Amino acid sequence: MTVKCPGSQTFSQPHPDFIRCPFCKAEVEIWSDEAKTKCPGCKKTVLRDQGQSCLDWCRYAKECVGEEQFKKFLKNKRLNKSDK
Repeated sequence: MTVKCPGSQTFSQPHPDFIRCPFCKAEVEIWSDEAKTKCPGCKKTVLRDQGQSCLDWCRYAKECVGEEQFKKFLKNKRLNKSDK
């Protein structure tokens, strides 16, 4: 049996989160494995603040969540850094 890290669940089993749009304060749904979405109120792009994750430092991260999810995570991190 393969044991999965509990920290990787956000990526292997995405779930919806709700954040406030910084522009119009509308409630915006964004999935846990996404870095950006479009606000339904003002139609602007809203970015999620992505903090540290086990995928940042774990040497088994790619194998743990799969190559496709790992690439998506790295792309989302780059989006977040370019916004700052």
